[in-house]
Amino acid sequence: MTMIVRDVRPGDERDAEGFARVRTLALPFVLYTPASVAYDVTQAHPDAHYRPLLAERDGKPVGTAQVGIAYDSPDPGQGYLNVYVDPAHTREGAGALLVRAAEEHLASLGATKLFAWVLDEPGNRAFAERHGYRASRSAQFLRLDLAGGTLPPLQELPPGVELRTGSDFADDPRPLFALDAETMADEPGDIAHEFTDYEAWLQDTWKHPLFSPELTSVAIVDGRLAAFSAARTDGGTRYGTVMTGTGSAFRGRGLAKLAKNDSLHRARAAGYTEAFTGNDSDNEPMIAINKWFGYEICATEVRYVRELD
Repeated sequence: MTMIVRDVRPGDERDAEGFARVRTLALPFVLYTPASVAYDVTQAHPDAHYRPLLAERDGKPVGTAQVGIAYDSPDPGQGYLNVYVDPAHTREGAGALLVRAAEEHLASLGATKLFAWVLDEPGNRAFAERHGYRASRSAQFLRLDLAGGTLPPLQELPPGVELRTGSDFADDPRPLFALDAETMADEPGDIAHEFTDYEAWLQDTWKHPLFSPELTSVAIVDGRLAAFSAARTDGGTRYGTVMTGTGSAFRGRGLAKLAKNDSLHRARAAGYTEAFTGNDSDNEPMIAINKWFGYEICATEVRYVRELD
């Protein structure tokens, strides 16, 4: 048995397919496609020093790592490595090789603090701790059955409120960027972000092949963007909300729930059968909203941190 770790090659369809396949096996509640992997390889912000890695056993992809720098954080030297291995090929050395390659890359860039998401299972947590990482915050993956489940009925819009889709902003998505940036400012997390680069947002969010402006819903109050629910799809049967938020001036009025309900109903009407989302464990408002919709927790992950000398 020969196990190697190498970079995902830009433009290589087999690499993109292998990476997407392993990630889908390891994280079936997160959307990956070969097109999205290929896009991330070539379109990542240069300051992120993004480096996706593949572990191969006898030429077959069995492990993956996303590696990079949190370039948009006001705190320098923060790197990330998210390592996932095909469940059929754990305990074969792929994970350890991926961690070593990722840490060497990040250390060469001057990273002093490394963050890694780890599925909350005893073997995974023990693996992270053996490599010098300590547990931090947790988050949940959630799933909703769109095919057989029951969605809350669509609500009557309050006076002065209208719902629009992301597609309505195709000519100028900057107002949607501004609302996204405002809601991200107080999103719970270990890494602070300064979300100010509109061009980077266009590349990372608006133009991303998984992003669905058609299923993204935006609540507008008296002409001002107030809340939104951003959608992604895999082009098949799976749909996900990657961000749902409300501007600070409009909170406490149920507008995020209104937007997300609209998006979910339209996703079901479009033929999507599964809805996925994620919650930081400290984000109590969104936990309450997702519970109201009927989402069920399908996995938990823990953020692990390691300080480098």
